[in-house]
Amino acid sequence: MANRTCVPPLVLCLTFFVNSCLSHTYTYLLDDAGGLGRLFDGIGGLSGGGATSRLLVNYAEPYRSHILDYLFKPDFGASLHMLKVEIGGDAQTTDGTEASHMHHEDDENYFRGYEWWLMKEAKKRNPNITLIGLPWAFPGWVGRGKSWPYDFPDTTAAYVVNWILGAKQFHHLTIDYVGIWNERNFDSKYIKVLRNTLDKVGLSGVGIIAADGDWSIAKSMILDPHLSDAITVIGAHYPGTTTVMDALKTGKKLWASEDYSTFNNDVGAGCWARILNQNYVNGLMTATISWNLIASYYEALPFGRDGLMTAVEPWSGNYVVESPIWVTAHTTQFTQPGWAYLKTVGHLARGGSYVALTDGRGNLTVVIETMSHEHSSCIRPPLAPYNVTSQNATFRLEGSLSSIKELQVWQSHFDFKMNTSTLFKHLGPLKLSDGDFSLELCEDELYTLTTLTSGRKGSHPHPPASSAFPKLYKDHFDVREPPFSEAPNFADQTGVFEYFTNLTDPGPHVFTLRQVVTQRPITWATDADQTISIIGDYNWRDVSVTCDVLMETTQSGGVFIAARVDKGGQSIRSSKGIFFWVFADGTYQVTNDLAGLIILAEGQSGTQASDWHTLSLTVQGQSAWGELNGHVLWKDAVVQTPENGWAAIGTRSFQLAQFDNFAVQAQESS
Repeated sequence: MANRTCVPPLVLCLTFFVNSCLSHTYTYLLDDAGGLGRLFDGIGGLSGGGATSRLLVNYAEPYRSHILDYLFKPDFGASLHMLKVEIGGDAQTTDGTEASHMHHEDDENYFRGYEWWLMKEAKKRNPNITLIGLPWAFPGWVGRGKSWPYDFPDTTAAYVVNWILGAKQFHHLTIDYVGIWNERNFDSKYIKVLRNTLDKVGLSGVGIIAADGDWSIAKSMILDPHLSDAITVIGAHYPGTTTVMDALKTGKKLWASEDYSTFNNDVGAGCWARILNQNYVNGLMTATISWNLIASYYEALPFGRDGLMTAVEPWSGNYVVESPIWVTAHTTQFTQPGWAYLKTVGHLARGGSYVALTDGRGNLTVVIETMSHEHSSCIRPPLAPYNVTSQNATFRLEGSLSSIKELQVWQSHFDFKMNTSTLFKHLGPLKLSDGDFSLELCEDELYTLTTLTSGRKGSHPHPPASSAFPKLYKDHFDVREPPFSEAPNFADQTGVFEYFTNLTDPGPHVFTLRQVVTQRPITWATDADQTISIIGDYNWRDVSVTCDVLMETTQSGGVFIAARVDKGGQSIRSSKGIFFWVFADGTYQVTNDLAGLIILAEGQSGTQASDWHTLSLTVQGQSAWGELNGHVLWKDAVVQTPENGWAAIGTRSFQLAQFDNFAVQAQESS
């Protein structure tokens, strides 16, 4: 094949070299004669931590199935080997709350939320996918009055094991691994109790991952053989591709059990490409799991678009197959869990890295990346300086691999100057000469060379065009048998809002939306003291919000509707906006913040618990007014900030309340 030029980048580096103009060729050995390295466990995505797949479930068909194909379908897109989900704990865990299967100690419901559905959809596409669960938070009752899950380890272990049993009993899902408590201190006693509880109920095959933080648990495992026996995998978050000696000494599987968390443009893809290789080259980590699986939450929430692909518009059906999907495919479509890394992996002489894996039955896959520092920095940790330059590389196959005569070649080339990147392109077969093959490698490239011929860049018809959230939106919650427990497009930020059948109401409010968390959870983030669910377009300025409300708590009960809510996720506690509250003691307030510290208006309302009331809030420019049951209750409130934000509903504290006939009307922006 013809020579190619890596500079200027106008010419894509697509051909193999014969007589390269580059002065030196570096040779790398790929050999299985001296034995193999660690077994590969897979590449995965994480749904949760929190509510990161919230909008996905609201997509209409066929678009929802198309998205799932790009994530899970073998030999199509990302073709993920692993799916990790949050075990919902009724608390804020980054971008929202996820419902627990046990709001109360005597409550069990294994149909709340959407993670069950997501795991089943993944299994439908890939029956061999590995399933993992991990708690970020716990319902308050687990702590028995304390905001700590380890004081009563038997209670916490039973709560987690119930989730695993429920997955099997109600959804025919086998959970393969379970974690401890995301990015929080581990407790050795609890881990042993969890192991014992799993074993007692016939779940000895469920492995424990610990501690989903740093590597520090390894030292404790070395000192405590019983702790070590209880743990199957040491999982670290954002390890920067390196491990520690204590972790290696344990002999356990080492995983980057959460990694990536980077904006999913081409630089994010470069980050993902680099760590997928170097997590093993530098740290002998045999699995890497992306936070998050899919950016399917309102983009103005924290870490917007930090997923392998983007699906934030169920109302339009639009989604985007981002470049990290195709970076993932370079590994996942040509390997499987149970393959083994060769011992001969490493760094390229002029920057970049290579790994090689075999199934032990004659198949080989080699993945090479040359991502530059500028184009592969992840959100964390800081990336030490290094250089990558164009280079010639010859790979020599020895041992049983020397009999391989041909490799299929797939390439991604990132062109950051002209924005004309080529992603996951099949370049055809490459004939080997006496077990050798050579490549001219440019900066910011990713190659897969494999004996497998099954790879495919799958595609579906283009989704509908992007559009903003509807300016007129209504939801009456009249769903007799809802497919999910949450109403479409509402994103709970503190508390849990679920469909509810109000059997005591003989009138128009039989089917409602109810806030159901009545005790502050054992939190992971800084939840608000109030409950709140947001909806709509963050850019909304002038809006009218209307909702029927029912307080179920006498005297201390309170509910609100809101506009221009400016913060969510981990910042929800400090959110501002225009909040119209009514209380069960017959008063009302208008506040400029969720905490209720900045009061714009207040007075008597005559509202009480157990009665339905209709609240209406209108905000135009710097003026706001509100109506109660069709009559103006307050007006001329001056609103300086914020200038825009979501609509919302919520309660005064963790208390029961119902909402019905929600409507929002946004005006055209001037």
